[in-house]
Amino acid sequence: MKADDMEKIPSFSLDHDELKKGLHKGMVCRGVTTWDLRFKTPNGGDYISPKALHSVEHMLATVLRNSDKKDDIIYFGPMGCRTGFYLLTVDMDYTETLALVKDCLRRALALTEVPGSAKKECGNYLEHDLQGALKECADYLQVLEALS
Repeated sequence: MKADDMEKIPSFSLDHDELKKGLHKGMVCRGVTTWDLRFKTPNGGDYISPKALHSVEHMLATVLRNSDKKDDIIYFGPMGCRTGFYLLTVDMDYTETLALVKDCLRRALALTEVPGSAKKECGNYLEHDLQGALKECADYLQVLEALS
């Protein structure tokens, strides 16, 4: 079967030549909103390293699920293209989500270790980069600060 024989999924329908760094509201399905946390410009040649991506995932997933909005967080995980992350929420608008992500980035920047990175806790515990993750979080926080 060819890809053209299938319905294109919403994220592939976005014009990635126009997509910029930032926070973008995606589709809403059954009350769940998909947020695009775009750390990098698509196809810009600058991508999050696999180790830093893995560490940012652990760090932000942990602080998001320990925030005052933890009951509204459905999922947080990386994009395969290594340009950012998806955050799935319920009952949160853009302003609330932006404030939450900025707060969680600040909390992640205070971490001195990657949560859940021990062998007993992680399926690829050797592939983490705390310093790289901290740099990516700091850079993305600057992007979001410029939005507000």
